[in-house]
Amino acid sequence: MVFLPWIALGVFGFVLIVQLYFYLRYFRLLAFYKPPGDFNQREHPVSVIICARDEADQIEANLPGILAQTYKSTHEIVIVNDNSQDDTKYLLDGLYKDFKQLHIIELKQEAVHIPGKKFPLSVGIKSAKHELLLLTDADCIPSSEHWISKMQSGFSEGIDIVLGYGGYKKTKGLLNKIIRFDTYHTALQYLSFALGGRAYMGVGRNLAYKKQLFFQQKGFASHHHLPGGDDDLFINGCANNKNTAVVIDKEAFTLSTPAKKWSEWVSQKERHNATGRYYKRSDRMLLALYMITHILFYPAVVLAFLFLPLMWMLPALVVKLLIQGFIFYRSMDRLNEKDLFPYFILWDIWMILYYTYFLSSLWKKPRTNWN
Repeated sequence: MVFLPWIALGVFGFVLIVQLYFYLRYFRLLAFYKPPGDFNQREHPVSVIICARDEADQIEANLPGILAQTYKSTHEIVIVNDNSQDDTKYLLDGLYKDFKQLHIIELKQEAVHIPGKKFPLSVGIKSAKHELLLLTDADCIPSSEHWISKMQSGFSEGIDIVLGYGGYKKTKGLLNKIIRFDTYHTALQYLSFALGGRAYMGVGRNLAYKKQLFFQQKGFASHHHLPGGDDDLFINGCANNKNTAVVIDKEAFTLSTPAKKWSEWVSQKERHNATGRYYKRSDRMLLALYMITHILFYPAVVLAFLFLPLMWMLPALVVKLLIQGFIFYRSMDRLNEKDLFPYFILWDIWMILYYTYFLSSLWKKPRTNWN
């Protein structure tokens, strides 16, 4: 029993230092982000690429927001209709009559041994007329009419990848808040790491890269057998500290339709999390260190309260929560999710349950469909 205070001190001290490292080394970069003065002001030709499968309702609601973008330079909207059985084809044909920049590709056969949307996305990319590719989903709508302009401004000399933020629409209910916090927390990591020179993923709801990079990487060949990874695994394989930029501007975000049922959201998360095991080892280790210390933090606090004097651990706990709260507040404001801030401690505790539950995603066999 004499060793318990030292064990409590060691565990609490370790998880506290590691968590503070992530907040002060990486997450502060998003919280205090300022756009660089050398962002490209020229408008280059852009191909926007969207894959759709039985999403006529989403296309009807969201595509006009993409077609009506204020962008004077040459651009096209490439829609890959992947074997839809609903009214997607007729809806797109009707829109083409009014928007000639719309380029429609009809796929009528399933790809063999290539699950997910990698095949339709590859077809769309190969058919794109322009070097700069801007990717989003059929259930996404830009937050402003300047989305294309803002996202392409991230490209400059040596930059091949631009990461954006893809949030979710705000609706009533606890599930919506949980989905938005999870999305924010994921973005806090991948955007902050990219700003810190360790880009490891992007999200296909709002992602841009050069067509040449896609061919240099041989597309999705290294993970074509997986249903997911067309965004995060692709970026994980080719991003580095020199070729990646971020665009954090409220006019450059996209907004998606969130799941309305818990089972739908859980299914989405299991599919997305399943690709994490294929990240580079260094990225997996760094993310695992953050996740494990996050899970252990509050148990370590309880252990410290039981075996350590309050004058030792209470000031350290207060300092950690103040730093975390300030960074959460600033970064949530950056990503237009500030309404979530009042509950930041509850969200922090919630992530323990989240990480524990979704650990099984790392070894479950992922679903093969992408929609």
